[in-house]
Amino acid sequence: MAKPSFHVFSNDRFMDLTLYQYGYERCRPLHSFGPSIRNHFLFHYIISGKGTLLVDESSTVTKEYKLHGGMGFLIEPDRVNTYFADREDPWEYTWVEFSGLKAKEILDTAGLSTEAPVFIPSSPQIADTLKEELLHLASSSSDSSSLHLIGHLYLVMDAILTGSSSRNRTQNKKRSQFYTDEAITFISQNYMFPITVEDMAQRLNLDRSYFGKIFKEIMGLAPQEFLIQYRMSRAAELLKTSDIPVKDISVQVGYPNQLHFSRAFKNVYGVSPRTYRQNNRILKKQNP
Repeated sequence: MAKPSFHVFSNDRFMDLTLYQYGYERCRPLHSFGPSIRNHFLFHYIISGKGTLLVDESSTVTKEYKLHGGMGFLIEPDRVNTYFADREDPWEYTWVEFSGLKAKEILDTAGLSTEAPVFIPSSPQIADTLKEELLHLASSSSDSSSLHLIGHLYLVMDAILTGSSSRNRTQNKKRSQFYTDEAITFISQNYMFPITVEDMAQRLNLDRSYFGKIFKEIMGLAPQEFLIQYRMSRAAELLKTSDIPVKDISVQVGYPNQLHFSRAFKNVYGVSPRTYRQNNRILKKQNP
């Protein structure tokens, strides 16, 4: 395909995914677009050549991406972006603008966002499929049916979703976050009992070492450290707001041995439980 093409999709009855515009262009040297803000998602696949994408991640931070043939890039709505062709080897690309109720979910699963806008195909086969589907859209005749065009948009999205090199990394991160959230829920419901890291891992059906690794990656603390911090924070709250004896608070936060509790508390707060209570007591108002 040598001639540039540009098409507008006029049927807005599709909710999960819908097209807005799609096309193809072999750009002139330094041909640019932006800075601008899009109303919908815009995905480019670079067939050949080179170019640069500038993404404003905040009002003070602009990130630059050097791109070339065989790569793609995503532009999210309501974000400032600029992109331009290389001076010596300007890019040739095909693109699609889309939206819909499922669009964000699909892109998140593929690992694409403003913070990670670059698409790298996981295999040559995926690259070929994505290119062919986008070029098919770009070369579609004006009398192509809406169902035909939407069908090919779904095939484009399938290639992006299943063929993104970022997908596994994103899925692993989501899986780690899920396990960590489940572990924290388990701790919040059982911190008063003598639970261990083994108990947490067993609850999640995970190897203890693997569980400890992903928990620390997400929380910045090992599970045992987090458990101690959680117990001590609960104890501190009781010391400030109640008259419950220290020995009873010790038991309530999972320490039958008061001496062990006092040592753990001092390691976290720097003072004994009794001193903490004296310095931080929140007195209840007396009824007049």
